[in-house]
Amino acid sequence: MDLKLKGKRALVTGSSSGLGEAIVKMLATEGAAVVVHGRNQQRAEEVAAAIRNAGGTASIAIGDLGTDEGADAVAEAALIGGPIDILVNNAGATSHQSWSEAASKDWADMYNNNVISYVRMIGRLVPQMRALGWGRIVHIGGGLGIQPIKEQPHYNATLAARHNLSVSLARELKETGITSNVVSPGAIINPMVEEWLINAAPKFGWGTEMEEIKYKAVQDLIPNDAGRFGNPEEIAGAVLYLCSEFANYISGSVLRVDGGTIRCL
Repeated sequence: MDLKLKGKRALVTGSSSGLGEAIVKMLATEGAAVVVHGRNQQRAEEVAAAIRNAGGTASIAIGDLGTDEGADAVAEAALIGGPIDILVNNAGATSHQSWSEAASKDWADMYNNNVISYVRMIGRLVPQMRALGWGRIVHIGGGLGIQPIKEQPHYNATLAARHNLSVSLARELKETGITSNVVSPGAIINPMVEEWLINAAPKFGWGTEMEEIKYKAVQDLIPNDAGRFGNPEEIAGAVLYLCSEFANYISGSVLRVDGGTIRCL
């Protein structure tokens, strides 16, 4: 299926590893010219090189989106090759601090890294999308922004803010040809999660084999209809759909990709 992304230019923040890497690579396979963003130049170069070796088009933009100066540098580098049609706001921080552990400064830092960083890139790239008369903005949110847990409250709150700002932005962009939507992942497997599962398995009695550990962890921690963790590529597929011409009529939405973890209408 042709998603009609050939000729589009896309910036995916936080794409030098993890979920962002999966998104930027999938965009490249659909013919988009992509900008790989990160704070570590070597990692960003490695992802961009892998994309080019596979026949795609990729450049890099290095900068810390937690600062205005870093966001300026990223936007400037991203626009060198031409206008940006697609912005995927993915970069951010996480924390496992509890209510008793997270001080007010931790809340402020988390909000800056996870919300204001999104706002910085919106402010720098949406004006040129208006001039184009077309654009796609996809924000990576999360189920904990809809149904928060008692742990990591400052992180949960930033996910809710991402969802809220995305809908507000969609209203602001009414009839401009630019859409703003959220992809809300459930629990996604990656090497860091696998390492945590292995270390936690003896405590919870999840067994010794990875597949058994993952299955039992899902039942105990994130019961869902699929009975498993998600994969980064499944999130990337949802992002690409919202970036495509087939999503012209989707505005201010939250697309949950969580195996049915969140139980709401």
